[in-house]
Amino acid sequence: MSSGTIFDIKRFAIHDGPGIRTTVFLKGCPLSCWWCHNPESQAPGPELSYNAALCVGCGACLLACPSQARSFGPEGMQWDRDACVECRRCEEVCPTQAVEWVGSKMGVDALMQTIERDVPFFDESGGGVTFSGGEPLAQPAFLGELLDECRRRGIHTAVDTCGAVAPAVLRAIAPRADLFLFDLKHMDTHRHRQLTGVGNERILENLEWLVAEGHRVEIRVPVVPGATDEVENLDAIGAFVSSLPRPVKVTLLPFHETAREKYRRFGMDTVWPEDLHPPGPTRLEELAARLRGHGVQVAV
Repeated sequence: MSSGTIFDIKRFAIHDGPGIRTTVFLKGCPLSCWWCHNPESQAPGPELSYNAALCVGCGACLLACPSQARSFGPEGMQWDRDACVECRRCEEVCPTQAVEWVGSKMGVDALMQTIERDVPFFDESGGGVTFSGGEPLAQPAFLGELLDECRRRGIHTAVDTCGAVAPAVLRAIAPRADLFLFDLKHMDTHRHRQLTGVGNERILENLEWLVAEGHRVEIRVPVVPGATDEVENLDAIGAFVSSLPRPVKVTLLPFHETAREKYRRFGMDTVWPEDLHPPGPTRLEELAARLRGHGVQVAV
């Protein structure tokens, strides 16, 4: 069996599909959405996280680093990512867990053992496992084997996807999953490219194919003020969804700010304006009403 790179496993999730679920986060994503709440998911390989609030300045990581990629400055530990050889010695010697490598290889068998611990909760609640990311379809062989093993063991599966994948990959995976949670961010391809780094043509084609082929799909629309919440975009989404060959539920997912600290820990720049805040209930209901005006079933 194959192995893949994951960066987190969240047990007892209740927003990643029906029932109580175990959500497995796979690394690697073809999009770079500027509001991404899992920035550590975008690169396919392991990444270093540094929590300055936990650092006591002991210098253990400097002594352990074989490539001298680390130094201390006014803002605490700094590192040269190009010089780093990813030996993970810094993580091993850090006494406060201020340094952490995020992303590790895991085999199908080992991951299934973790998933199966929660089968009693799945059975009681109608839940299962959700493969998220990143983009789980970026690791198709690993994902396919996981889906096959889950089906063999009677575990419900959901795939949380951005849809920006080769059609052949989607067609190979689709019959093996019970549910697709499909992100739909912006209907204008030029605006979509500005927001995520890629156009939306393939995304829309893949979504139309999934629905036309009878696969179970739920559409998720991230509501990001000033980016995806324009009424023109919501109207375009409503018109598109209502034109699909069968009804598909849409869920609005409000932007949240919890990832701000993540960007700092991974040494990444964020383009979020300081005054960008989650949309309130009134605004969300306004947008939901616009979608319902197109005959679309909507949840927030």
